[in-house]
Amino acid sequence: MDLGLANKKALVLASSQGLGLSVATALVQEGAHVMICGRSADKLAEVAGQLTAQGPGKADFAVVDLSVKSAAQDLYANAKAKLGRVDILVNNTGGPPPGATTTPDADVWRTYFDTMILRVIEVTNLCLPDMQANNWGRVLTIASSGVEQPIPNLAMSNTLRSSLVGWSKSLANEVGQFGITANMQLPGRIHTARLDQLDGGNAERSGRTIEEVRAQNEAQIPVGRYGRTEEFGELAAFLVSERASYVNGSVIRCDGGATVGI
Repeated sequence: MDLGLANKKALVLASSQGLGLSVATALVQEGAHVMICGRSADKLAEVAGQLTAQGPGKADFAVVDLSVKSAAQDLYANAKAKLGRVDILVNNTGGPPPGATTTPDADVWRTYFDTMILRVIEVTNLCLPDMQANNWGRVLTIASSGVEQPIPNLAMSNTLRSSLVGWSKSLANEVGQFGITANMQLPGRIHTARLDQLDGGNAERSGRTIEEVRAQNEAQIPVGRYGRTEEFGELAAFLVSERASYVNGSVIRCDGGATVGI
């Protein structure tokens, strides 16, 4: 299937590694011109070079720290300079620290709200005029399966990311008339360094090995394993493609069937 992504201009947040990188990789493989971003210039330069070498699309990069107040404006200015326009925006952020609802104080909540929610909204609002002018655009926001089935000991993530569900649906209702879609993609247990970190923490707290924790988790997933990053990235590429033009305002899981609810 030709996804119609050749020469599309895509901005993928938090994409030097993990889920963001899996999406950027899939888009470059489909011929898109992608800007990746993160906090490490050396890592970004290395990854962008690798993506461009693999082709058939290409990658540029911008150094950004989403905790900085001017991050959205700076990132958009970089995207305009290097891409010319933004056709596709993939919103992705790192996760907050684990813990119960009572663990962090109010300042910590505010900090992660700014980084994970406010910056996402700001970047999106800056990119929308490009999409409206072309009567075509895609906004895909990556969250977590915790917005549908709260994950134990990830209270801050469950809470903050859930706010993006209402925002994305509201956005979809407003921009659909311009040929723009807004959807959300929810990863379950996709095997990334972040998941290794969480499994390691669970192992330490419970006095088990990380292999025992992983085996217990995999037993609760109907397909019997963790997801591969490639599987996540390829689904994202479809959702931002020409072929997904009638998918709008939706929340799509990529979790191997692990979420219990319908």
